[in-house]
Amino acid sequence: MNTVAVVPGSFDPVTLGHLDVIGRAAKIFDEVHVVVVHNPGKEAMFPIAQRVALLEQAVSAAKFPGKLEITSWSVGLLVDYCTEVGASVLVKGIRSQVDVSYEQPMSIVNRNLASVETVFLLPDPANSHVSSSLVRQVAGLGGDVSPYVPPSVANYLAATELP
Repeated sequence: MNTVAVVPGSFDPVTLGHLDVIGRAAKIFDEVHVVVVHNPGKEAMFPIAQRVALLEQAVSAAKFPGKLEITSWSVGLLVDYCTEVGASVLVKGIRSQVDVSYEQPMSIVNRNLASVETVFLLPDPANSHVSSSLVRQVAGLGGDVSPYVPPSVANYLAATELP
C-alpha cells in the first residue's frame, strides 16, 4: 500500500526546522507532497511562487529519499488537495504546546471532513526555536539568518531588499 502524506506550510521562508520535518516525513511515507499554502491569518513576505522556488532549491540540495512533490494550494480546503492526490496523512511540525493548541482543532476537523489523519513531528531540538516569522524579523533588521535557513534561502534574503 502506497501511503501519501502532505506536509503543508506557509514556508515564508523555508527554515531548517521545516527541512527537518520534510526529511523525516520522506523517510516514513512512500510519497510526500510539500504544499505551500496561503494562511489567511498571516501576512506573507514573499509571493507563493517565490516560496515554492526557494523550497524547491532547499529540498533539491538536501537530497531527501523517496518521492517528493513540491507545489502550492491556495483555493479551497487543504483536505481537498489531500483527496485530489490520494493523501491520507497530514504531517505537521510542532515546536511547543502553543502549536499543539493551534493544530489540534484543525486535525479533528480534517479527520471529520475527509478522514485525513494528522501526524505531529517534534523538531530537532537544535531547531525548536526557529520560525519563519523569527527569520523574517532578523533578516528585516539586517541580521544573519544563515544558522536558521538553508544556504539558498540565506543567499536570497541577503540579496533581496526586504520590506
